[in-house]
Amino acid sequence: MSLTLVGILGILLLLFVLFFLGMPVGFAMAIVGFSGFSYVVSFKAALNMVGNDIWATFSKYGLTVVPLFIFLGYIAFNSGIAERLYNAAYKWFGHWRGGLAIATIGADELFAAICGSNTATAATMGTVALPQMKKYNYDTLLSSGTVVTGGTLGTVMPPSVVLIIIGLQTEQSIIKLFLGGILPAILLGILFVLTIFLLCRLYPHFGPAGTKVNFGEKLLSLTGVIEAIIIFLLVIGGLYAGWFTPTEAGAVGVFFTLLVTLPFRRLTWQGLIQSAVETLKISAMVFFLVTGAIIFGRFLAVTRLPFMIAEFAAGLPVSPYVILAIVLVIYLIGGCFVDSLGFLVLTIPIFFPLGKALGFDPIWYSILLTMVTTMGAITPPVGVNIYVVKALAPEIELGTIFKSISFFLMACILCIVILIFFPKIVLLIPNMVR
Repeated sequence: MSLTLVGILGILLLLFVLFFLGMPVGFAMAIVGFSGFSYVVSFKAALNMVGNDIWATFSKYGLTVVPLFIFLGYIAFNSGIAERLYNAAYKWFGHWRGGLAIATIGADELFAAICGSNTATAATMGTVALPQMKKYNYDTLLSSGTVVTGGTLGTVMPPSVVLIIIGLQTEQSIIKLFLGGILPAILLGILFVLTIFLLCRLYPHFGPAGTKVNFGEKLLSLTGVIEAIIIFLLVIGGLYAGWFTPTEAGAVGVFFTLLVTLPFRRLTWQGLIQSAVETLKISAMVFFLVTGAIIFGRFLAVTRLPFMIAEFAAGLPVSPYVILAIVLVIYLIGGCFVDSLGFLVLTIPIFFPLGKALGFDPIWYSILLTMVTTMGAITPPVGVNIYVVKALAPEIELGTIFKSISFFLMACILCIVILIFFPKIVLLIPNMVR
């Protein structure tokens, strides 16, 4: 049996069988990778590979960046920062038609700048925004769709856990990936706002206008934004200026967030313990994914399947952008049936060499993959943000949430198209860093 066929069988037969049996993605990749490597090389070599490669990866000090940024996000979640952000956005935009939904996106954008998780962003904003939109008789199509899709900003805006994982897997600069995600995240947020504005023009009953407040109250509400802005400037500004590494930036962010929450009793001991527990859970999941990806990636490497796919695609008589479109569609479809982060980790060893062979800038290509991964978090039947909102608002039918997403998916697709035609949106800030 040829090495190429072994690689294909490993992906199509074993891996997807294990997926549909309900085995977690990380374990499935590890089992298939270890079995395949043992078959192609030897069982002893597979044992050595697992020990050496996993130790080489997890003994790196830089890997602590993952739990640090996750911890930062959960401290912000449990200390009420999100609620203050939403209150400020509501004071400024709540009196518009659809203003509460626009305020939710604005608060999502700010909260995403200190929280690298789409589920944490969706859960936080859902807790704050859904009761308010229900109070003002917002249509559930708009309210649920806004919270579900607004959470995706946490995947694109740094400090994104997805960007950290891509950086670790592809050995890219996490700093440049973070900087590359800033403008696309802002663009995506603007497109979400325009979607809400258009929907409320076409269907005025979707988002009735809220209460108008005076200018003094608006200015006073901005005090609730100061914490988030300072944390973002410390973390991302410090990275840009070269004051500290990503790991040090995560530590600085955690320390400052504790500094502005604990003394004022905005973060209780129960909230701090809950933040630590959730951080351990999410970090363990991420590390299992990384472990599985390492083992599976080594198996694919010995079969040379990724390199053969890259060479084949590069030699096709079609535009590289046609192949890019196919890759993005694969990610979109895969995200509908498999956990989007797991699918990304699984396919990076295959599709990242392909992108390099086609001559795409690695930062720009990584941001595109991140963008399409965010869509996996909101597409049925596996979209995790959908079930976050369903848990927060059990009275909203699942079919209603599924339908609500269709309004915002077009904004996501449009954002990706704009980034393809105008790659400088991604590369402008990273190119400023030497």
